[in-house]
Amino acid sequence: MSQSFDDFIKKQKQTQSKPRGFGYSAQQAPSFQPSGQQPGYNQQYQQGYNQQYQQGYNQQFQQGAGYVANPGRYNKQNNYYSQNANEFISPEPESLPTSGRNTPNPNASTTSLTSLNTALNKLNLDIPFQDNLFNIEQASKIGEIRPEVESIIDQIAEQDNLDILNEWKLNDILKSLLKPKNSALVREAALLIIQQLAIRFGGQTPKEAYLLQFFSTAYDMYADKDKNVTKAAKAAVDSLYGIYPIQALGSIVLDELLVYFKSGAKWNSKIGTLVTFDRLIEDVPADLLELKFINTVPVLTDLSTDFKPELAKHGLLSLKKFVKVLDNLDLQNKYDLIVDTLADPQRVPDCIKNLSSVTFVAEVTEPALSLLVPILDKSLKMSSSSNEQLRQTVMVTENLTRLVNNKREIEQFIPILLPGVEKVVNNASLPEVRELASKALSVIQDAENEQTDGKFHGRITLDHAKEFYYKDIPQELQPIADSLNLDEEIIGNYLSTILQCDAHVNDWKRLKEYLEMLIPSSQQSRDQYIELVITNLRALFNPVSSTDGQDDDGAIEIVNADFSLAYGSRMLLNKTNLRLLKGHRYGLCGRNGAGKSTLMRAISKGQLEGFPSADELRTCFVEHKLQGSEADMGLVSFIASDPMLEHVAQSEIKAALSEVGFPDERIEQKVGSLSGGWKMKLELARAMLMKADVLLLDEPTNHLDVTNVKWLQDYLTTHTNITSLIVSHDSGFLDHVCTDIIHYENKKLAYYKGNLSEFVKAKPEGKSYYTLTDSNVKMAFPPPGILTGVKSNTRSVARMSDVTFTYPGAAQPSLKNVSCSLSLSSRVAILGPNGAGKSTLIKLLTGELMPDSGKVEKHPNLRVGYIAQHALQHVEQHKEKTANQYLQWRYRFGDDREVLLKESRKISDEEKEMMSKEIDIGDGRGKRAIEALVGRQKLKKSFQYEVKWKLWLPKYNSWVPREVLLEHGFDKLIQKFDDHEASREGLGYRELTPKVISKHFADVGLDSDIADHTPMGSLSGGQLVKVVIAGAMWNNPHLLVLDEPTNYLDRDSLGGLAVAIREWAGGVVMISHNNEFVGALCPEQWIVENGSVVQKGVVEVDSARFEDGGADGESKEGSPAPVPMKKRADDDDSPANIKVRTRKKKMTRNEKKAQAERRRLRYIEWLSSPKGTPKPVDTDDEED
Repeated sequence: MSQSFDDFIKKQKQTQSKPRGFGYSAQQAPSFQPSGQQPGYNQQYQQGYNQQYQQGYNQQFQQGAGYVANPGRYNKQNNYYSQNANEFISPEPESLPTSGRNTPNPNASTTSLTSLNTALNKLNLDIPFQDNLFNIEQASKIGEIRPEVESIIDQIAEQDNLDILNEWKLNDILKSLLKPKNSALVREAALLIIQQLAIRFGGQTPKEAYLLQFFSTAYDMYADKDKNVTKAAKAAVDSLYGIYPIQALGSIVLDELLVYFKSGAKWNSKIGTLVTFDRLIEDVPADLLELKFINTVPVLTDLSTDFKPELAKHGLLSLKKFVKVLDNLDLQNKYDLIVDTLADPQRVPDCIKNLSSVTFVAEVTEPALSLLVPILDKSLKMSSSSNEQLRQTVMVTENLTRLVNNKREIEQFIPILLPGVEKVVNNASLPEVRELASKALSVIQDAENEQTDGKFHGRITLDHAKEFYYKDIPQELQPIADSLNLDEEIIGNYLSTILQCDAHVNDWKRLKEYLEMLIPSSQQSRDQYIELVITNLRALFNPVSSTDGQDDDGAIEIVNADFSLAYGSRMLLNKTNLRLLKGHRYGLCGRNGAGKSTLMRAISKGQLEGFPSADELRTCFVEHKLQGSEADMGLVSFIASDPMLEHVAQSEIKAALSEVGFPDERIEQKVGSLSGGWKMKLELARAMLMKADVLLLDEPTNHLDVTNVKWLQDYLTTHTNITSLIVSHDSGFLDHVCTDIIHYENKKLAYYKGNLSEFVKAKPEGKSYYTLTDSNVKMAFPPPGILTGVKSNTRSVARMSDVTFTYPGAAQPSLKNVSCSLSLSSRVAILGPNGAGKSTLIKLLTGELMPDSGKVEKHPNLRVGYIAQHALQHVEQHKEKTANQYLQWRYRFGDDREVLLKESRKISDEEKEMMSKEIDIGDGRGKRAIEALVGRQKLKKSFQYEVKWKLWLPKYNSWVPREVLLEHGFDKLIQKFDDHEASREGLGYRELTPKVISKHFADVGLDSDIADHTPMGSLSGGQLVKVVIAGAMWNNPHLLVLDEPTNYLDRDSLGGLAVAIREWAGGVVMISHNNEFVGALCPEQWIVENGSVVQKGVVEVDSARFEDGGADGESKEGSPAPVPMKKRADDDDSPANIKVRTRKKKMTRNEKKAQAERRRLRYIEWLSSPKGTPKPVDTDDEED
């Protein structure tokens, strides 16, 4: 807008009448530029940043091995803090030639000097460096400023402590110098003072606590128009950043950045602050950052939605980077979606739908809730939320709340979630949604009402943290505590925050390093004081696993290592301690997947931080790791091939083999010919030759018989100079061997004296690791139903006689001359090496395969539930369906469509051609082609089938014996019809409705909500197995066949399956290498090896493996005790010989008279009997 010459003259007069310089008249106003004329971001800020700041940073700051700027150095050397902070500070920026060109000549005007005097008078300050400030204002180049800045820093350093910075209000003075009306050279000088303060006092911890206030002052100048000023501001920030330890960066400095983000600072200043924030994310460990999620996520979310596009874009990137430090496997692949939803509420429905398909199993902590609760709250309160969205939201809320192990993690979120869930309970239109919301509300209210148990839950306040510096400190160490000046508020809060941070993440090593920097080495008993402070803290945070040396019984400590252990991106153990004593035998206990074997493997490979090297301590990992290529090696050659035993003579190897029990003739055998027990002895001989100090045993009793388990127990208990670390599910073995138990608890190792029984007394929940229980996952199978003609559970319903089978193209038969049978009371485990023919045997029994020779018979109405080794392949073809929809599809037409899809049921082209041929059954009607089988009935010892002939009316149907049809090659046609009849009988009273199906899924341990609403493509492997089990059990099978069921299921589901099988009345056949599972359920074992099947005699099942001690000895309902049947002369116990109920013959007149006479005599006998005798029942099938 143009202005007249008169207006210009008037404005100049007004300007001259105003005082200039360092006036403090406007000191209460924010020191930011007006939004009118902001410097060009692209032209000035980025150009200066990229060309000058980055150049200086890369060449100077990083070259000096910055405080934590070099992550490699930080990780490798654990340099948490350095005494020589000057090494980390970038040097003062050299001004470009343009510096000072706009500086006014002090001889031309004295207004600035007057202004500075006025400002100091208003503040009522008497500061010693007032003259230095005047000289800075008069300087015309940067070289004249540096001596004045040095003089100011020297005068500050001469004071007793840095609290003088607050008394002199140095930050206010610097803000006045940094006002836009001052020259660029003066503003640059003020930032140089900040940088020199950091350089001078860096490394003099805890003096950096007083410099925190200068961060915001320097950040304000990121928006300055002069690029030399912005360069100086960045150098000042770098200098400040480099003097703080990791703990302070992740707490106090981060809090300062968050305050600045929430201020009214300019957008380009906030972008500069985000650069520091991104650097902080890379430098600070994830566990420290997780403590700050609840405060940081909302602030970064606001930045990501800022009106300024540049700031919003950088804020979103920083938020995504920050969120990814969270260690939560359930959410790992959802982080970007969650962040995008936080920034854009329109994405809430899609995000909720995605979250509802997540199976939450990881412990839910405060950081995870910080991300999810804002989304859940928004979804609950959105007026546009559909019933389906509300259903998913309350379901996710309930699941998350159930997985919170400590109330402190959720207590801040309960007031946010409660109103929204209550609204759904009261207002949702669908009863199903209201019911789910009520369940979620109940869970949240339980969490809210949870009373404190008086235990410590892993958090201390700042006041509590401060107490550890002087609490329980002996009198002789009190001077050290007094020297810390904890009474000064700034110092006290700063030191308390550092101790609090390290304690919350249990990083005692980092805390010790900081305290060594804090307390001068010249002070006597410094190490004793530090050790006492840390010991007191550890006793509070890890009372069980504290390694204070008590109860060591004089044993020698051979390992004391502080470490963390991760597998991939998953943290298994976080800042815990491993302490081993010579001669002790430790049982390593924890849930499946806790990382027990991973820990031992890390020890054996020398990858565990802090563990003694192989030169100091020899370890040997004893596991079943023999490779196929080693099977043909001799025992001596096998041991000699170990790189660590190349120098050992063969005579020594043979002596070691003899010592562990190898007779001379067995030493000459090949490795591949050894059984599991001998292979274990071979591994122990190798460990002896290595002179191992520590034995690492992973499931040592697997494949061992009772004799060899006893031998191993004796070996370990007699060699008292060897320390053992043992992972095993054999509770008896651990009871006999262990002297101590190491337990995984919240990513820490906790130590318990005594064997497994003593551990279970202290931690009752530990029993579930070694027993089969349905306390967490309950399964119940439907009753098998009646099998026509079978009145005894011991009657054979499937049998093989002298069967031989060879796969096409194979040189040798997989099975030869095999005979076996199954009944409804069978509990058979099929054992044997891989490839021995176990699955082939099952397929022959169930009719999947046809034998080359021999006979396979089964009851024609026998229904078999078969869960194959690769059963998941079926359901993976229906990923878009829910489990409920899949079951409807599978049984929609009365038959099991998965059975019809099997290769054995598919009719090949050759078979189609053969079936189209015409046959003559000798009824005088000539040759005809079969169209279909439409009926079946008993015929002597077999069956006959009603045949519908092609091109003939139904009235000309014929009954053809089974043997005739088999002779003409109609095997698959008969099998298909038998399957249909069996399935029709099993499904006779099952309603294929969603409600009934949901109940069926709930019975096998799959939540009905998941079964009804979650696509199978989103289910975990364990959940898919439950879908397969439910599908196999839908038609009430009589026989359940499980091929490696333990491959898929977790510990809880395995316990539920074991109890369900134990309680079920049908027959069970399983292939499994899990001795615990098989031993608890199967009294009969079939060993398949070298093409033959050996049936071991009936043995007693190990009921102790069940948490409830096994069955109570009484017959379960629906499972009557075996009752032998009368044998007929022509009864060969064949399934085809089973007596099928026939229609009763009509009685003759004489027979009716005889029946009436018998009834009359019984009635007279009853009348003369004592009072209370029950009246006899008249029946129609009485015998004489």
